[in-house]
Amino acid sequence: MIATTPHDIQRQIDTFGKRPSSGLHGKDFLLTWDKTREELEAILSIALILKAFRTSNISPRLWDSGLAVSQFRDNSTRTRFSFASACNLLGLTVADLDEGKSQIAHGETVRETANMISFMAEVIGIRDDMYIGKGHTYMLNVAEAVEQGFHDGVLEQRPTIVNLQCDIDHPTQSMADLLHLVTELGGIENLRGRKVAMSWAYSPSYGKPLSVPQGVIGLFTRFGMQVSLAYPEGYSLMPDVVAQARKFAASSGGSFHISSSMEEAFDGADVVYPKSWAPFAVMEERTKIVETGDAKALSELEKRCLANNANFKSWQCTESLMARTNDALYLHCLPADITGVSCAEGEVSAEVFDRFRTRLYRQAGYKPYVIAAMILASRISDPAARLSTILDRAESRTR
Repeated sequence: MIATTPHDIQRQIDTFGKRPSSGLHGKDFLLTWDKTREELEAILSIALILKAFRTSNISPRLWDSGLAVSQFRDNSTRTRFSFASACNLLGLTVADLDEGKSQIAHGETVRETANMISFMAEVIGIRDDMYIGKGHTYMLNVAEAVEQGFHDGVLEQRPTIVNLQCDIDHPTQSMADLLHLVTELGGIENLRGRKVAMSWAYSPSYGKPLSVPQGVIGLFTRFGMQVSLAYPEGYSLMPDVVAQARKFAASSGGSFHISSSMEEAFDGADVVYPKSWAPFAVMEERTKIVETGDAKALSELEKRCLANNANFKSWQCTESLMARTNDALYLHCLPADITGVSCAEGEVSAEVFDRFRTRLYRQAGYKPYVIAAMILASRISDPAARLSTILDRAESRTR
């Protein structure tokens, strides 16, 4: 799938350029379900071309100067470094917005902050996934602020906002997951009809965001896949996202099914994605408690949720469970809770994780290229033409 010669890369670019023009230019990337299937495929194509450039030691720098602002309101390893790698690949310098060292700590408004960080910024990457009803709304507020700043002539350019995970969706993760499937299964056309088990799995922690499973069901159903969402009683996702998944499955010729059995979901599956998340109702309750500042109530909620999680320790991806699948590919966004390694009991057995370790790292390795593709598609009006120019220039990445 990854081209290795200039001829093959140009052929990829030509194929991409023949597709219908997309509406990605000048647009933010906040939710995958706000994009058409053609636009999603365009991101995948650009990501593969950018990866081919780097594999061939061709520099795809688009800028000699320019800023990429990263704002992480939650901890991150893979996404933080993927964003930095993507921006560096394109020639942008990353600046981290540390709220504790900014005037945000002194009450600076979102509108003011957004404009002050955007004078020479091409992109702002934001992770805000902790609280229901907050993260996506915050990103919309930042987008509105920079739009107004550009309209008023305060900003020379309107930076693109990229969602690096919010309370609703994790588009850079799910798109990297999808690209991993495309390469593992030999093409996007081979996704149709494949069964995917997106299953809750036990974790000795609570409060894990819903955005990964929601991102998966909201994206994989777009491509004719048979998605089975499995979770114990009470661990449901956001109703609006589930409704979107049903709609996408119906329109793509795929299917969407909810099960209360991990075994049922794994039966005959081609892809499995066992991942812990907190119940939607719990995340709503948690958000309300945080707003009140009641530390005691928050501690009691955590104890109650951990006790409830412990009722479902059997929800673990083991080799015996994998034996029920169709020699399934195991996915995880990482870090996984690995039984006997990172915790006493967790989402996945050490045997399963170790068997898929290399492929899991490859899965994570697509994220920098996906993010770079999102930035390029938003900032460049004719990506195919620009990619051809880069190939013709063939400037070496190393000196």
